Amino acid sequence: MYHVVLFALLTACVLADVQPQYYSFSPAVGSGSGTSYSLTGEGRITAVRVWEAYNNYIYGFQFRYGFIWSSFVGYQFGNPLVMELYDDEAIIQISGKYAHYLQSVVFTTNRGRTLRAGQPSGHSFNMYPTHSQAELRFISGRVHGAITSIGAHWGVVDPAVNGTAGH
Repeated sequence: MYHVVLFALLTACVLADVQPQYYSFSPAVGSGSGTSYSLTGEGRITAVRVWEAYNNYIYGFQFRYGFIWSSFVGYQFGNPLVMELYDDEAIIQISGKYAHYLQSVVFTTNRGRTLRAGQPSGHSFNMYPTHSQAELRFISGRVHGAITSIGAHWGVVDPAVNGTAGH
């Protein structure tokens, strides 16, 4: 029976010209106290904002998808650090350090550019997709006064839903 179901599923995928999903998840790091969050949007991430507290821990995040800013997570404390991505540029790695709060974060793109925020102290983490064509799609975690945990969700962006190309 298993082989019949598998054959039917594979046949349906071939007939529908379904492309494989290159999704992966980097599990959350941090203490994980507080309220859960998920920072999502449509299409490719085209900019990142990070709020840090006195060059110490991470207070909040916000992503721009195409031309639309997502809601922010955490707190908007002072002026954010901002990185605008170029056309066809994508975030392919998140690294940093954590203790009770997310102490520091580094967003790295496929062009080798980085946005660094916070103070690098505590336990190290490094997140990246399992598939070479995947990029950061959204983050999730917990917040309690500041960011207490972060996890990363990776996937391939549908080229028909691209942010700034051609504008």
